[in-house]
Amino acid sequence: MLDVRRLRILQHLAAYGTVAATAEALHLTPPAVSQHLAALQKEAGTPVVEKQGRTLRLTAAGELLVAHAEIILAELAAAESGLASLRSGRRGIVRITAFASAARTLVVPLWQRLADTDTAPELSLRLSVQEPDQALDELHKRSTDLALVHSYTVLPRSFPAAYEQTLLMEEPVLLALHLRQADELGLRPGRPVDLSRTADMPWLTPGPETSCYEMIQRACGAAGFVPDIRARSSDFAVLAALVAAGAGIALIPRMALPDATELLSLHPLLHPVSRSVFTVSRAGTSKHPDLRRVRQLLHDSAAATGTSHKRT
Repeated sequence: MLDVRRLRILQHLAAYGTVAATAEALHLTPPAVSQHLAALQKEAGTPVVEKQGRTLRLTAAGELLVAHAEIILAELAAAESGLASLRSGRRGIVRITAFASAARTLVVPLWQRLADTDTAPELSLRLSVQEPDQALDELHKRSTDLALVHSYTVLPRSFPAAYEQTLLMEEPVLLALHLRQADELGLRPGRPVDLSRTADMPWLTPGPETSCYEMIQRACGAAGFVPDIRARSSDFAVLAALVAAGAGIALIPRMALPDATELLSLHPLLHPVSRSVFTVSRAGTSKHPDLRRVRQLLHDSAAATGTSHKRT
């Protein structure tokens, strides 16, 4: 019979890549990790790892065991959480990793909702703000329970089979201009704009390490030009402030806009670009009562923005 503890070690090896990193994550010594892997190979009756240079990689049997381990460990975690709930009379801890505008617009109301529940919260949250790629990496390493990530119509995102994802909301990407710039282009408030008309204007974008930057490059490329970038910031609030100061124009997802937009002229694109927001968890965790509750409240937060996706 396979030992669940050793399956957990194999799963961590797949996520962290080396015996040393796996040992550190599990608070074990490298020799102990190696001994457990050797024992797991005996239990499986076939090699689950093999040497590749100075590192180890999973064999086909190892990859099969990791795929099943994800589900087995998730069900064990759900059972442990349920038992803890029965013992303590309250729910457990849910770790969320979200990109900045989702944290501000969706997670903050969720946190407030939980804080307002009777005399004690239903469950306790832990939040880490990360870009989508980093959030999925945290999920892969089991450092978080639920990731909020996005993709764009011009930059789709694929999800590994080891994840379960649910579409939470869709929102338009808007062109933000200073009121004076909108007047110069003859744009009335809220009217669609052909992005090609902005080819000679100064642009403000997120940093090149973000998918939002790539979205802007693709949208402008489809309109036939390369944007003349004058400033970069991965904080959309900074970009909006620069637009309001007349420094340039920017493409900003609606949820990332600041509360005060009086000095901005906001326009949908003639050839629309939208951003989809997903909740992502590890395969097999959808029955976890804490995660179900958090996803439900996140849908409530999304509904309050007017851009939620109706669940089926």
